[in-house]
Amino acid sequence: MSNKPPPPRPAPRLYLAMPVVDDPATLVAELPGLLASADVAAVLLRLKETDQRSMISRIKAVAPPVQKAGAALLVDSHPEIVARGGADGAHLSGIAALEEAMPSLKPDRIAGVGGLATRHDSMSAGEMGADYVLFGEPDAKGQRPSSQAIAERLDWWAELFEPPCVGFATSLEEAYDFAASGADFVLVGDFIWADPRGPKAALIEVDAAIKKAHATAPAGQNPARQEHG
Repeated sequence: MSNKPPPPRPAPRLYLAMPVVDDPATLVAELPGLLASADVAAVLLRLKETDQRSMISRIKAVAPPVQKAGAALLVDSHPEIVARGGADGAHLSGIAALEEAMPSLKPDRIAGVGGLATRHDSMSAGEMGADYVLFGEPDAKGQRPSSQAIAERLDWWAELFEPPCVGFATSLEEAYDFAASGADFVLVGDFIWADPRGPKAALIEVDAAIKKAHATAPAGQNPARQEHG
């Protein structure tokens, strides 16, 4: 009796980071058309630092169009206001922030984490119950690993661990490479909003690229995942 082949890995999906939001009104008007144009699993809301009441009202403005489109709304940092704003979760930076936020987010909301400098940090985040790990975002000084190093980290994670991994792409080419390397989600942001054709054209193009990368990944890449640890 032959072993059954591992199930195929689902196609990667987009994770759209919004520009830092002060007044979200323009973006809120644009979101339904944008989210309908591509396979966006989640939206990351990056809030301008201000008083808590204003930040909560901004989350409340953005959450309905995102959730109505079938995507999850995550707030960058600020786990303490996620529930009050009606968001689906928070994206945290680093193990300490994840640990601190878990009690306010779990079990009802998503806790994703980036800022993972080492493989050990990534594994610790997985053991703590992070819903996804993000690789490749810039640090406080704007530095980030090479595209190749990010792709290698994604490939390593996708081979061995169960929680989804996200690749932070700064270009169409990186989005393609990270999808081919095993990313479950590809986070796109500034280059989408800066595209001279407008964000919708850029989003449609990157969505097609990550699906193509997944379809053309060599057979046997990223076999069925095993939980280690």
